[in-house]
Amino acid sequence: MDNTSTSTRIGTSTSTRRRATRAKLYEAAVTLIAEQGFSATTVDEIAERAGVAKGTVYYNFKSKTELFEELLRYGVGLLSASLQAAADETDERGGTKVDALDAMIKAGLGFIDRYPAFTQLYVAELWRTNRAWQPTLLVVRQQAVAVIETVLAEAVANGELSDEIDVPLTAAALVGMVLVAALDWQAFQPERSIDDVHSALSRLLHGRVSGR
Repeated sequence: MDNTSTSTRIGTSTSTRRRATRAKLYEAAVTLIAEQGFSATTVDEIAERAGVAKGTVYYNFKSKTELFEELLRYGVGLLSASLQAAADETDERGGTKVDALDAMIKAGLGFIDRYPAFTQLYVAELWRTNRAWQPTLLVVRQQAVAVIETVLAEAVANGELSDEIDVPLTAAALVGMVLVAALDWQAFQPERSIDDVHSALSRLLHGRVSGR
């Protein structure tokens, strides 16, 4: 048997297991912290909710703070990938950049619908300035905003949108619009469908950004 191939398979299997374990820890942590706050949540509780030993938490993360920082990276990474995929799929269909922005709004709503606890936690942390992970939060926030900035800049460059648009601020505003509208939807208007909410935000996009 090829020892190199065997080692590769073992390494891949170990990596897959570790990613699965981390995903369980992220899910447990975000749910608990959303329910009772960061300070009140213990590593013991995270381990119990994830169904792993306490030592497993420290094997994967040096501290609860590091776990939370990586949770932010993980969650916003998923959001950014979802937004980028929506833009790419629109391009493949031959849609406009404004169509791509519209698709990204729906993708953002879909992400928030799937991960409501993470979204609540993320929005709450944006308003705090005394956290150890504030620099990490600023970096991951920009990661999501940058995806939309790119599409907006391309829309301005090809003449779809006016060159008077403030691209960074408009991108941040679109992200904020989706986050706040989605949380309001889930908290106060849960009977509305995602398509209904998307339709309302789509009209805002076309009216305020594209000027249709």
